[in-house]
Amino acid sequence: MSVIYLLLTVSITVAVFFFIVFILAVRKGQFDDDYTPSVRILFDDELVKEKSNKSTKH
Repeated sequence: MSVIYLLLTVSITVAVFFFIVFILAVRKGQFDDDYTPSVRILFDDELVKEKSNKSTKH
């Protein structure tokens, strides 16, 4: 029975730790922009082509 109490204590401690880390990350703004990174990969090729076209014109 003492093993169950030990496991409960450890699991609650770990859960509280991860919750605090999550709250700190949210406050620092880590999750503010969740749209741009998912779309940025779609436009990378166009930006590279524009840069290469400008460099060949000069």
